[in-house]
Amino acid sequence: MSQTSIERLRDYLGQLPPQAQALLMREFERAIERGEDTTVATFVLEQLRKVVRRTDQGEVRPRTEDPARLVFRPLEPFLVEGNFPRRSGQIGRASLPPIWQWLISDGAPDQARELEATLARAREAGTTHEVEPAIRKFQFAAADAICRIAAPVAGGDKQRALTRVGSPAVIEDMLPIGSVLQAREALDALAGRLPAFLRIFADSQVETVSTALNVPSLQTPFMLPFALSLVTQRLTSPWQIIRLAIKMAASDDEIRVAATPYGVAVTMALHDLSCLAASLRADIKRGHFENVAEHLKTLHDGVRGLRTELDFRNDSTWGKQLMSIRADISNALQSEIDSVPGRVRRILRQRPDKDIPAGAKVDASEVDETAALIDFVAVCRTYASELAINEVTLRTYSDLQHYVEQSTEALVQSLRAGDIKSRAYRQTQVTAAIRFLRGTVRIRLCVADEPSG
Repeated sequence: MSQTSIERLRDYLGQLPPQAQALLMREFERAIERGEDTTVATFVLEQLRKVVRRTDQGEVRPRTEDPARLVFRPLEPFLVEGNFPRRSGQIGRASLPPIWQWLISDGAPDQARELEATLARAREAGTTHEVEPAIRKFQFAAADAICRIAAPVAGGDKQRALTRVGSPAVIEDMLPIGSVLQAREALDALAGRLPAFLRIFADSQVETVSTALNVPSLQTPFMLPFALSLVTQRLTSPWQIIRLAIKMAASDDEIRVAATPYGVAVTMALHDLSCLAASLRADIKRGHFENVAEHLKTLHDGVRGLRTELDFRNDSTWGKQLMSIRADISNALQSEIDSVPGRVRRILRQRPDKDIPAGAKVDASEVDETAALIDFVAVCRTYASELAINEVTLRTYSDLQHYVEQSTEALVQSLRAGDIKSRAYRQTQVTAAIRFLRGTVRIRLCVADEPSG
């Protein structure tokens, strides 16, 4: 994990109330005792203990005195960044500053001043017992003000007031923000009842989570997606959230599933897969292959899981979405896979000795990039069947194997018999060829180990 990510984790843990920190610590200790995700649990537990020790020693928690952060803390699990479209159960982080400004100036200015005064007294006295009730009071006032102005009722005055809040995207987030603030206790209680990690989400776990979700305030059209988002964040395989919808419908038929309130879980799973496919496409365009294997596995498992566990119709909205996701992934991967043989040929191409300057060598960075692309083909081959790239990966593998094997033999002969001034260049070509050969072996192993659909 990068230093920035660790700092963000510590910042988040430092903002939790002491009771929540203690609860989280117990959950991670139990997870370690059970042997569940011990690496993650140990790491987070270590950071949590550092935060608690620092707090006990009298260090100031970073940024917790910011009233906006205190008031909007219940929104944290649902905040998203970037330009991807948002789904139900998500709120844009960029919407918070303009909504806060509206709250303190127009929406609930008296309550905002009261909160500021309480925080000032708490800082001066060095106590915190007044802070939480004041925050909750302001959250209720904010939710009431937001729901009054953002409720879908026609009226010119209301529309003009909304335009003063912010952009259409900000206005779209207002009702979800108000709803989450209003239902904070129910969401906190749900988070406390859910296991820290759900590596397995079989019938017994689905039953337990269904019971935890059976709270009237969480069953509204606005709140159910947020409750489901909390569950999704605990799942090792997020696509499995659809199992709640299948249980509620008592059927895998998409029409019956869509007719239940929990049908939104399928829409959420499809949306998340679509965003992951777009992120994969962007990484490939930038030449960033570090997370490709992880993304491909998640996409492969998600697409296969949805196709296996739900009876989709090809002409339905969900069926078309799933086909579109597969097509997007296939198109993004195919163009990059098709380029690999050409890059290999450019590096291993036999050049006449007279065209090679003395001391010249193959560009090491180009070799590294090409070797990474060959590994990329191997990863793609592992998941080729479900992601509709069987043909292109097989063709590329065949081309690479044939060309690299022939080129390696020819390069070794040239190295033995070639001009001494071109020897350094030939040597780097042979070294690259051997490296590429190892890559084709990995592709062959992936062909043998390809998971069945």
